[in-house]
Amino acid sequence: QVQLAESGGGLVQAGGSLRLSCAASGRTFSINAMGWFRQAPGKDREFVGRIDWSGGNTYCVDAVKGRFTISRDNAKSTVYLQMNKLKPEDTAVYYCAAKRSDYGRYEYWGQGTQVTVSS
Repeated sequence: QVQLAESGGGLVQAGGSLRLSCAASGRTFSINAMGWFRQAPGKDREFVGRIDWSGGNTYCVDAVKGRFTISRDNAKSTVYLQMNKLKPEDTAVYYCAAKRSDYGRYEYWGQGTQVTVSS
């Protein structure tokens, strides 16, 4: 089992920045990749980006590309989502997730952290 815990959410003005953290514990050696997702009120959960656990390759969706950056600290078993130039439409609950294979589904989820961007 893998346990995930997000932190770092909060209220920020448009144009501001936040950094979310996702600390993994348990069988972290089994992790292949970590992903970030978000769910805005009344909307479906959407994929934001991912990072390979070992190689560190990253990918972000077009909506956040150039503003959000995903990184990791393997020594701390922690993944980060650096969010810059935040917009009101970025307001959502942000979740991190982990999967054990490149083509598998995300099996482990954190509890989520609220990000609110005021205009």
